Amino acid sequence: MKTDIEISQNANLEHITKVANQIGIENEDLEQYGNYKAKVDYSDADIPANHKLILVTSINPTAAGEGKTTLTIGLGDAFKHINKKCAIALREPSLGPVMGIKGGATGGGYAQVAPMEDINLFFTGDFSALTEAHNTLSALIDNHIQHGNKLNLDPRQITWKRVLDINDRELRQVVIGLGGRTSGTPRQDGFDITVASELMAILCLSKNLSDLKQRISKILIGYTYDKQPVTVKDLGVTGALALLLKDALKPNLVQTLEHTPAFVHGGPFANIAHGCNSILATKAALKSADYTITEAGFGADLGGEKFLDITAPKIGKMPDSVVIVATVRALKLNGGVSKDELDKENVTALKKGADNLGRHIENMKQYGKPVVVAINKFVSDTPSEIQALKDYISEHNVKGILADVWAKGGAGATELASELVNTCDQKAEFKPLYNQDDDILDKLTKIVTNIYGGNKVELSGKAQRQLKNYRKRGWNKLPICVAKNQYSFTDDAKKLGAPNDFTIHVREFQPKLGAGFIVALTGKVLTMPGLPSHPAALDMDIDNDGKITGLF
Repeated sequence: MKTDIEISQNANLEHITKVANQIGIENEDLEQYGNYKAKVDYSDADIPANHKLILVTSINPTAAGEGKTTLTIGLGDAFKHINKKCAIALREPSLGPVMGIKGGATGGGYAQVAPMEDINLFFTGDFSALTEAHNTLSALIDNHIQHGNKLNLDPRQITWKRVLDINDRELRQVVIGLGGRTSGTPRQDGFDITVASELMAILCLSKNLSDLKQRISKILIGYTYDKQPVTVKDLGVTGALALLLKDALKPNLVQTLEHTPAFVHGGPFANIAHGCNSILATKAALKSADYTITEAGFGADLGGEKFLDITAPKIGKMPDSVVIVATVRALKLNGGVSKDELDKENVTALKKGADNLGRHIENMKQYGKPVVVAINKFVSDTPSEIQALKDYISEHNVKGILADVWAKGGAGATELASELVNTCDQKAEFKPLYNQDDDILDKLTKIVTNIYGGNKVELSGKAQRQLKNYRKRGWNKLPICVAKNQYSFTDDAKKLGAPNDFTIHVREFQPKLGAGFIVALTGKVLTMPGLPSHPAALDMDIDNDGKITGLF
């Protein structure tokens, strides 16, 4: 059996101009990076009223695998099979997971975006630009303190960390400025992973270059000795940071193995950030194609909720349909089956674990839009298990449709695509989870009770003091972005299934004024992950002819 990278390397790709032309993008609107990649010169594109948006989300991720990205890509190809003009909008892979646990992050089997090696590595340099822009601000902050500190910044209250696009637990907490007076002011600092940078969120939520600059200017970098907030605008470096991101702001265009156009741009994680690709990429797809399929990171409790409550209002269009990806294997694991027993039929465990899917279905239905479940087929799935899962899904008054895109590409999801054409035409009014004017705690409580299934939010002493301060400053009306482990509805990653009546513990809040939301850090979630005992990097290589192996 061929690996994903072997399948991709053997694919016959079309020139990127031909891919662009099929959805009406002219050559003069492209900035080509070789034959198969390009940046698209779109700025806050208008969306035709009859163009449809489909959101793909999933159950909570497990070690068994769900294949949400693979399903998204295969579904895009399936729309071509039924003669519908379609484009995909996805996030860019982070080098951390690529070198860490997951290997490649561009789909799998015969449902991939390509060239997969380029996309998984440095692509068009967006993440490098973000990392450099973020750390440039860090350097400018410390330089300001070194040369007189006219803003009266308190080094103990600087909130802007440094970043790196690789999992490096050693850098979570560091001390900088050692080495004497000429080496800066000693203080405690730390690193986040690049995808957790506020600049990443800003890039993904900006409508154009002007909006990018305005958002950058609002970034909170710390507080003065008398506890007054200090922003990038106060530091006077908005323009310098914006010019470092001028090219990264433009969406990237690539293709699937079946030549469906794919906009791949931005990459915030959904467990520690808002988890959606850029609104510029989604709007470019929406303008160009009759159907746009976009994906939100991790489960519907994280990326799905954040897309609907944070990202979609910025796009100015709500999804016309929501797809929840589920697998028999993952639901059996939720039902208590160990990973090494998942290939054996176990309908009882499947039914028990299906409650995780059931909660996600009911959660997405709250928003008022049609919901369809995509059963992503694995070789080990048995007819009895598939039928039992379909029966369970029908009990929630939605359709469950089998898809086999890993093995068959777009041909494996034509039934799902046809169903989505029908559901997208249904008239359905969007119902927001909370009002934008609600207080932070009210918004957070609605997410915990209505999405997670918990019954209480508990704030640490630090979080309580922060909330009191935010209310005084008028920051309490911003949307809330919950940073929570992706494996469970709770803040305890070991509690699988669909737990009820639990408490979510918020240890601190982080104001992301440029992005336009407040982050709530819950449980033990980390903004700088670590590498596993056997990182994927150990299995990667490149031969003397430049051929890459081991990248999934």
